[in-house]
Amino acid sequence: MRYQKLEIQEASWKWAYLLKKYREGENVTKHTEASLIEQKMQLLTTLQNSPEGIEGWIKAEMTADQKRRMRQTIRARRKRFFNAEKQSTRKKSIDLDYPSWQRLANVAESMELTLSEAIHLLIDEFEKMPPKAKNG
Repeated sequence: MRYQKLEIQEASWKWAYLLKKYREGENVTKHTEASLIEQKMQLLTTLQNSPEGIEGWIKAEMTADQKRRMRQTIRARRKRFFNAEKQSTRKKSIDLDYPSWQRLANVAESMELTLSEAIHLLIDEFEKMPPKAKNG
């Protein structure tokens, strides 16, 4: 496995994910009755420091689709977490105005590249240009 699962950390991420979704108004339980959902969420809030309890709650209270969506989110978070440990794999961001982003996205799409790959290609092409062409 490329990214190691750390039980306590993953349980903490799941707990935080479930509470965030609940606070955003999404039902994270298999129940439809509001009072029952509230009761189950109150139980979940007491399980913050219990990885086994959180896993048990997830097995008992969530539908298969809800679990799948949560697993996808946690998998992405795990990847970001481990990639952030090394400078070379850490994600970087740049701010582009919309027209610049749109032009870059169109170039990347026409060349069937990611945005990062398109930027690399454009920089490589710029660096190959003779000095006079670069200056104007």
